[in-house]
Amino acid sequence: MGANGGLLEVRLNTIAMEEQASTIHPDLHAGTYLDIMVGDIGHGLAPDVMERIFEPYFTTKVEEEGTGLGLAVIHGIVKGHSGAISVESAVGKGSKFHVFLPIHEPSAPTAEVKELAALPKSKERILFIDDELDIVEIAKEMFKPLGYEVVTRTSSIEALELFRSKPDYFDLVISDLTMPNMTGGQLARRMMHIRSDIPIILCTGFSREMTKEQALSLGIKDFLMKPLDICEMAVAIRHVLDKK
Repeated sequence: MGANGGLLEVRLNTIAMEEQASTIHPDLHAGTYLDIMVGDIGHGLAPDVMERIFEPYFTTKVEEEGTGLGLAVIHGIVKGHSGAISVESAVGKGSKFHVFLPIHEPSAPTAEVKELAALPKSKERILFIDDELDIVEIAKEMFKPLGYEVVTRTSSIEALELFRSKPDYFDLVISDLTMPNMTGGQLARRMMHIRSDIPIILCTGFSREMTKEQALSLGIKDFLMKPLDICEMAVAIRHVLDKK
């Protein structure tokens, strides 16, 4: 809303949707949802901007005001939790975002503990790259119960320099796909040029740049969607490493 300020509205509602779920958003099914609404009275979004707002790094801001990464990450997190986002906006009339998240009965803690205990574990060395520091910190915690030795970087350029300095040190590379300076796809190509047998897993929250099929055709060993899930990640790591 800029220097003139305005009203930012945040609301939380519980809504039960039956037949109308798919009419609100095609990704929704019948059930009970939390509806998180965030609205403003800012300048609003033009139709051509609305079509691209969930693309990574798409932004209407000038360069020094940052990049438009937030909505792409949110889109991936919400979709990963079987939810959806709807947007209402018009130029000069502000915007409203609705985030719909399904409400589930909590599972028994004992079942979750047993599931984590059953995950495959090992001690290989993993290089993990993501330009989002929060995601790197989450990944560190996620890998702890799996036993792997994990080295992290938030810069694709720094990750490439590290890999080039000791290409035989790592058993696996896990990288975000959409990053500044060098994408995960470009990073993977350069790493495989240095060491052709290095297994690489790419992760993304939302991308039109590359599909799973395209990634696999380039020699990428797996292609996972964000948000990162410990069970899915543990299985993917063992699947990739055990095929070496």
